[in-house]
Amino acid sequence: MIKGFSTPEGTSRFASRFPGHQKNGFFRETPQRTLSAIGIGTYLGGMDEAADRGYEASVEAAIQGGVNVIDTSLNYRNQRSEKNIGAALARMNATGQLQRDEILVCTKAGYLVPNAIPSVPLKSGELVANVHSMAPEFLEDQLERSRQNLGLETIDVYYLHNPETQFKHFSEDEFYQRVHVAFEQMEKFCEQGKIAYYGIATWDGLRKDRQLSLEHFTQVALEVGGPLHHFRFAQMPLNLAMTEAFSLPTQSLSTIPTNALHCAGRMGLTAIGSASIMQSRLASGLPDHVRQKLGMETDAQRALQFSRSTPGMIVSLAGMSNPAHVTENLALATVPVTEPEKYFKLFVQ
Repeated sequence: MIKGFSTPEGTSRFASRFPGHQKNGFFRETPQRTLSAIGIGTYLGGMDEAADRGYEASVEAAIQGGVNVIDTSLNYRNQRSEKNIGAALARMNATGQLQRDEILVCTKAGYLVPNAIPSVPLKSGELVANVHSMAPEFLEDQLERSRQNLGLETIDVYYLHNPETQFKHFSEDEFYQRVHVAFEQMEKFCEQGKIAYYGIATWDGLRKDRQLSLEHFTQVALEVGGPLHHFRFAQMPLNLAMTEAFSLPTQSLSTIPTNALHCAGRMGLTAIGSASIMQSRLASGLPDHVRQKLGMETDAQRALQFSRSTPGMIVSLAGMSNPAHVTENLALATVPVTEPEKYFKLFVQ
């Protein structure tokens, strides 16, 4: 396995190789790393060799084009996406095209995955809705599989995948007690050098009021790891059709309502946006007024431009299983984000 993990020095070195991108603000400085404003996602695609080849080529093209954030999950394409990323990184590392400390690799655990079921059965109550678990032994089993698939000694960000799956099944106190136990295990992974940071990757959890609380998650992390805890990332969907992370006050800071992106920043969390092009559904057919305000040449670019221009969003993920899509999306690296005046007009008809 490739040793090491991303570092402030390594990610800054990576960004310095793309002065044109830097000039246009494509790289964002966070307390942890220097990150590209666009990251490559690996969710969709067939369970076949053609899709495998497409993802491997796209990961390499994305890194060569200035992307240093890769997002995946053990359950994406039943482990194939992790393995494709691992193959691409191994080649680039072996040929000297990439150093391990330059790139942020993120994966997730939570859902049962075919052919990745722990050999030791889960205890009573550890499997929720027959599909989801945050039990320590389960997370450890899944992490080892992801490390092997990715060929990495240390994974940069390890997410609890859609913890809201369990929220509706328990009282709030019991839910966050389960999070407490999971976070204790995550901190152990950090101590063991198996991960550098952890976070939550959500779908509905931060889009609706009275669901997940970033303030509460952070309080649990402080209880478990103290002020130097490693809970530092929050992933949430943000696109032209799903604006809730920015437009709705689903969170609170000391009882003051606010949106998820602002809350994440105040909690010291790096916000990662998923579904920026909404699984390609926003890649065509956008209204004329949206096209006029966002500019760009294609609707896919406009959708991605919207996400990366949203205040508080650090990295916007886009699924890219075709190098041509990488080229299209990275055209945004040559232009700045949309000015606030034009951006906010998108919310006014």
